[in-house]
Amino acid sequence: MESIWRAAVQAVDSKRLVRQAIRVDGDQLLVAGQTIPLAELNRIEIVGAGKAGAGMALGTEELLAQLGKKVSGWVNVPADCVQPLKSIHLHPARPAGINEPTEAGVAGSEEILRRVASLGEGDLCLVLISGGGSALLPAPIDGVSLSDKALTIRRMSLAGAGIDELNCVRRQLSRVKGGGLARACRAQWMITLVISDVIGDPLEVIASGPTIDFPTEPQRALELLERFAPGLEGIPKPVVQALLQQISNIQSAPPAARVSGNSRTASEKKTLQHVSIIGNNQTAVDAAEREARDRGLDVRVVGVGLAGEAQTVGRELADECLRLQPTITRRLCLISGGEPVVKVEKRSGPQKGGRNQELALAALCRLIEQNAAGITILSGGTDGEDGPTDAAGAIADDAVAQAAAQLHLDPRMYLHDHNSYPLFQQTGGLLITGPTHTNVMDVRVALVHPPG
Repeated sequence: MESIWRAAVQAVDSKRLVRQAIRVDGDQLLVAGQTIPLAELNRIEIVGAGKAGAGMALGTEELLAQLGKKVSGWVNVPADCVQPLKSIHLHPARPAGINEPTEAGVAGSEEILRRVASLGEGDLCLVLISGGGSALLPAPIDGVSLSDKALTIRRMSLAGAGIDELNCVRRQLSRVKGGGLARACRAQWMITLVISDVIGDPLEVIASGPTIDFPTEPQRALELLERFAPGLEGIPKPVVQALLQQISNIQSAPPAARVSGNSRTASEKKTLQHVSIIGNNQTAVDAAEREARDRGLDVRVVGVGLAGEAQTVGRELADECLRLQPTITRRLCLISGGEPVVKVEKRSGPQKGGRNQELALAALCRLIEQNAAGITILSGGTDGEDGPTDAAGAIADDAVAQAAAQLHLDPRMYLHDHNSYPLFQQTGGLLITGPTHTNVMDVRVALVHPPG
């Protein structure tokens, strides 16, 4: 089970994906289908952010080693992903396991903006983007502090704002997001390589689209704040003042800028831009399917890029296994991918876990309820992180159910409390891998034995 899951993770290994996208061929540099003559190339500046940033940077550096001093770079990564590289600096932009922007991340983003602005004719800006990049690449607009921005996003989140609504506000308060990095760039070429951690692979959403130009929407952002924070209660004044100033700037801008909805300052020279997705959830699920078939299992792919609530997804996966079990005579492997969410209600006791652990616990409860046997369900985040824990996810099987019974633990109570980690920790069901240096959402593997 774990080998099938690890095959999915290996297929989206950031170094491997980069190696498939970059090649020096004679007197040409080939990047994601784009060709640049080496004779015309002065410098290559590599910048970026994400949980896969370290692996992407290492793979890129190895591929471009023959270009020597032409190559330099700066990539923001989680602290536990930092390692020494020859030409690219990996900057610890946040602590391990805490997916929130920090002042260290702001400092790193400032350096990235400085580097891309220093480029010019004959230079290539190669941008490496992966999941988690939004929190690792914070650069608040002038007059708004990082804490102002964090308070605003937290206020909206607690009020039920969705990712599209949060991203709208984030873009208005950032000098990097929504194409800000591209506007700051003065290079002749900008090529962005993306490892997607978002359902449907929308480029403007992955890491909040630092190289994807997006119309400025201060009016909509202000309306969203008023909707999720009536009377703008709890919204820092500098945020409101900044949005009002942006609205005023658009109203006083030339008619052409008002029609386009974009009053941002663009680069003085036109940079040739290209964006390519080099890995996603489909890549991982396909690899898991191949591994399962190579192991002689019957395989069904249940779905890719699936959303939903973790408890619901877990129960439905368990129900599908229970439904199929009486109909099979050979072991059957079900594979799916996506990223469900956890709706946490506050409880009096501890609450520790992540969406994969919650999903596996919901499945375990359903299997125990039905007195099932011979069904194993594994759910893990391909980045090796699941919530603020050291686990990638968890495994629900007969052994975990038996251990819970022997220890007189009631999995239903742990599920009710959104406290999945301690249950799996005590029963041996945690999936612990450490950082994988990639991130394409989650992969789930279920193994169903025939009856008896």
